[in-house]
Amino acid sequence: MSLGTRSLQTDKPKADRDAPKPDKKQRDKVSQSKDTPEQPAGGGPGSGPAVVDAPAEPVPPPRPVAEGKLVYLKLSEVHPFHTFRPHPFKVQNDAKMQETVESIKVNGVMVPGLARPEKEGGGYEIIAGHRRCRGSELAGLEEMPFIVRDMSDHEAVQAMKDSNKQRDRTLPSELAALLDLEVEDIKHQGGRLKNVAEGDIGKRSVEIVGEAHGMNYKKVMRYLRLNSLVPELLNMVDEKRMGFMPAVELSYIRPKNQRLIGVSIEGEQSSPSVAQAKRLRELDQAGKLTGDVIDGILSEEKKEVDRVIITTDELNKYFGKEVTPRQMKDQIMALLDDWKEKQPPEKKAPEADRG
Repeated sequence: MSLGTRSLQTDKPKADRDAPKPDKKQRDKVSQSKDTPEQPAGGGPGSGPAVVDAPAEPVPPPRPVAEGKLVYLKLSEVHPFHTFRPHPFKVQNDAKMQETVESIKVNGVMVPGLARPEKEGGGYEIIAGHRRCRGSELAGLEEMPFIVRDMSDHEAVQAMKDSNKQRDRTLPSELAALLDLEVEDIKHQGGRLKNVAEGDIGKRSVEIVGEAHGMNYKKVMRYLRLNSLVPELLNMVDEKRMGFMPAVELSYIRPKNQRLIGVSIEGEQSSPSVAQAKRLRELDQAGKLTGDVIDGILSEEKKEVDRVIITTDELNKYFGKEVTPRQMKDQIMALLDDWKEKQPPEKKAPEADRG
């Protein structure tokens, strides 16, 4: 019979009934202990004194969790974004990173990152906060606050795109990598694209991405070409040592010859014009591009551009779409005439036939 049954307690001697009952919490701790050997109930001959665990150290309460999402993750458990493509944004140990490190040392990480559980269950994939994570590592921290969400691949890519809008400046190489990631994401949706034939998924995906970034599909395609540049040339585009359009032309050249072009640019201290880049591309396709040929082209004196090109999109910001090109030109020339009349005599350009 169970000794804990209330109906039988009245049959026990009064001394037993009045004996102090063991604390339930302590009893639970003893019963759950893995290190304490089981003792016979009530003791027995030769059993010796009962072994009781020392009071366990108090376990610190879990960190605050906002809506079940905000947690502190160990830096060893988080990994850079790697779905479809590597993380598109550069994390450099530059002066700006050093500022971030110093801020983290003083204030901690003030804005949590965004992460999702790894599909394989081996940690977390960073969606946003790669620089903060690197800064925390350099600051000597072992963990960092994150908002953890279960996100699909598409949701993760969209969140990464949205986080990019908060950046001060996006490098051409970063935008090229981001656009490539978004295009690849749409391709993985496949037949889920509404009213798009399977054969048109590639073309339509570029158009969809362009619409999201305010670009036409041709500009998106040019940016995607930057991903075919070798790192030496891509860095020159980021550093504004080479123009965007020449870089697009060079992206079609074989990597080994791209590297030769990079060496020649450094030696000649002259980046190619669009016309020179096209010639280099044609010679590469014909199998006639060598280091000497590259040096010869880049050492040529570039012709001065004899015209200034202003796109309609640029002019529409000032005139609106209802104004015709002819009206734009007349207004621009009138403004220039007015500007010229206000200049000192020595700065006035000679009269010329505008045609």
